[in-house]
Amino acid sequence: MELICVIGLGYIGLPTACLLADNGHKVVGVDINKRVVDAVNKGIPPFAEASLNELLSKVVGSGKLTASMEPVFSDVFLIAVPTPVCNRSADLRCLISAIESIIPHLEDGNMVIVESTVPPRTSEDIVVPLLNKSGKKDIGVVYCPERAIPGNTLYEMVNNERIIGSLNKKTGERANRIYRSFVKGETHLTSIRTAETVKLVENTYRDVNIAIANEFAMISEDIGVDVWEVIELANKHPRVNILRPGAGVGGHCIAVDPWFLSNPSTRMINTTREVNGYMPTYVMGLIKKIIPTGSTITVFGLAYKPDVDDTRESPSLKFIEIAEGWGYKIKTYDPYIGGCSVEEAVKDSDCIAIMVNHSYFKTVSYPNISKLMRSKNILDTQNCLYGRYLKEFNVITLGVG
Repeated sequence: MELICVIGLGYIGLPTACLLADNGHKVVGVDINKRVVDAVNKGIPPFAEASLNELLSKVVGSGKLTASMEPVFSDVFLIAVPTPVCNRSADLRCLISAIESIIPHLEDGNMVIVESTVPPRTSEDIVVPLLNKSGKKDIGVVYCPERAIPGNTLYEMVNNERIIGSLNKKTGERANRIYRSFVKGETHLTSIRTAETVKLVENTYRDVNIAIANEFAMISEDIGVDVWEVIELANKHPRVNILRPGAGVGGHCIAVDPWFLSNPSTRMINTTREVNGYMPTYVMGLIKKIIPTGSTITVFGLAYKPDVDDTRESPSLKFIEIAEGWGYKIKTYDPYIGGCSVEEAVKDSDCIAIMVNHSYFKTVSYPNISKLMRSKNILDTQNCLYGRYLKEFNVITLGVG
């Protein structure tokens, strides 16, 4: 058993802390947000995530997990704090602050694991020099990128394969023993710089593939074919797997991580980011063709992906900013985030923009809500309605032409 201090109780840190506590470790979770700390100590997740309620209640109730606003002396420190993008570069201020916060609590032989997404060489050029300031000996440094998706985080943390990067074999094997306590998937030991790069390559690969799907949607719009049918048929080729187009790319990974690899010579990565970043503007252009400036748009979906409440880097938020800048009035509805009812959201609206493929949007009684609208238009960016004919509406689907 290790005493593990987890710094950052967000979408990754808290589930990781719970799994560690449920598998033989004593865990102290640390967060600078008092509301988060208080909620965790009451066994209440500060965000929605499948099965997290039950697990958090269990480990807090057993005393295996407690939360604090300050780090404590521990055997292992695991850092899972945000590393957002700023001016197309990684903003490492939270990471640096987290490392500085643990320095007074370090002892000889401790291990520091970073799970936050970082540019290559961050561990060697920033993390290690900061830790060396402690004056402690034999501090092991590990980089183990998270591999999980909101809405299915606990399952993926347990079952996905993990990459464990370290500066030496002894540290890597110690980290491996910790992760093997709850990870059922394979674990792979490598160099710390390789592990940093693997994380970025994974998400950049997906960003590139989404961008080509979005380009196919725009091309299909121009030539008058249904991109959804085109992709379905193209994917019947044994070596083709085109992803879904949409209103853009969001989330804490795919919309951010490619910038950490980007530089003036990375043409494909830079172009990919431009294509996916342009999609909310493209969608706004489609709406402008069917309703005039000053009209009211009801945005269906504020999250960045289906069936979660996570709005980080959501294309919907960028779309709203663009629409308001173009002189449109905006109302919103997202069943996972709260606010007004769907009826209130569509009242006197001129167009519904389905931005997220929430399951609920497939079950809405569109004939009923059409009676509340001023103009009956739907722009479906997700093929949520599957090309379904709705006689009450003028339905336009992204990439159909």
